[in-house]
Amino acid sequence: MKRTEIKRRPLSDTTIAGLEPETKEYRELDGSGLYLRVKPDGQKSWQLRYKNQQGKWSWLGLGGYPQVSGVLARKKAAELRKEISQGEDPQITKKARQAAELAAATNTFETLAREWIDVRRPGWEPSTAKRTIGALELHVFPVMGKRIYTEIHPMEWMEFLRTLEKKGIIEQMKRVRRSCKEIYDLARVTGRAIHNPLEGLNRFLQTRTAESYAHVSPKELPGLLRAISAYPHAIDIRLGLRLLMLTGVRPSELREAPWAEFDLKKALWSIPAARMKKRRDHLVPLSRQAIEALSELQKLSGHYALLFPGRNDRKKPRSNMAFNMALRRMGYEGRQTGHGFRHIASTTLREHGFPKEYVEAQLAHTEEGVAGVYNKAIYLEQRRQMMQWYADHLDALEKGNVVQVDLNRMA
Repeated sequence: MKRTEIKRRPLSDTTIAGLEPETKEYRELDGSGLYLRVKPDGQKSWQLRYKNQQGKWSWLGLGGYPQVSGVLARKKAAELRKEISQGEDPQITKKARQAAELAAATNTFETLAREWIDVRRPGWEPSTAKRTIGALELHVFPVMGKRIYTEIHPMEWMEFLRTLEKKGIIEQMKRVRRSCKEIYDLARVTGRAIHNPLEGLNRFLQTRTAESYAHVSPKELPGLLRAISAYPHAIDIRLGLRLLMLTGVRPSELREAPWAEFDLKKALWSIPAARMKKRRDHLVPLSRQAIEALSELQKLSGHYALLFPGRNDRKKPRSNMAFNMALRRMGYEGRQTGHGFRHIASTTLREHGFPKEYVEAQLAHTEEGVAGVYNKAIYLEQRRQMMQWYADHLDALEKGNVVQVDLNRMA
């Protein structure tokens, strides 16, 4: 349609869509200062003609057609005319709005967190960086990442962290809380925030829950051992649960372990400080049963770098929920977790008279009396005997027998 054929205004949708371009750009009045601009290449857009605060005529773009329809353009024009009648200049308002939007985009929690990561990363071990950034990307950014960090209140952070508590990932929750608190500390010391909304929240959050470290009673232990041995869904996870029981290590230490750390001939597992919670090298003696489990696992994943390579990316370990999900499938949800095997080992060994120092060293704890003389091989031979007894004891429990410890052999 040629513009000379226009018969009424405001312009109908058919007229707007059918207007043909000309050799030169032109504007066609829709009404009340709103124009449709048509370029020689056929592109169309809406413009409002108005008098600015200096009394001069100005043009303000309202968006392209058909993205902005005639109805929407008229609505925008009416809102802008109201601003103009109140003495505002929409050009200035638009620039202020754009500046605010830009500030909001750069003041998000994720932007601040990425800056904190860049500051802290040089001092992190690769495993620390992976664990810290992964927790933020998995848990925090999807919920808080796009929000302006100064507008997130303490109660919102409390509710968010409690959702992690309810999932039973207490260690992950604590790591997330510490990271987020540090992120706000960066904003505070650089003059971009006055208060830290995570300050003091740790006093009202759980540091250790029965669910997080759930473990079965001694009476239920034989049934759990038989359930693990009969687990049918994934052989590697079945072997992993057995190794957690036989070694007393933390689930992450086993799940992320590479084969290079193991010497099956010497029956020894050497965990480097970078992968340990206390950042100290640690030696784990391996019982005959642990060697058997590792040998079976090696047939499944020995050609990969990791004991438990991920399903989608073999260079990454299995999900941190893999062991707990298996226990859930066995019917032990809320009754037993991967971390709870450490409690079983500690309790069983202490109740059978093994010295506290041996047990704490095996669990890589830094209790008083051990911390001052700690080295990766502390009480290694005593622990080797202790963990072999423990493996035999577990086998006996599974079969319905009882094994007594001979403490004279431990001297």
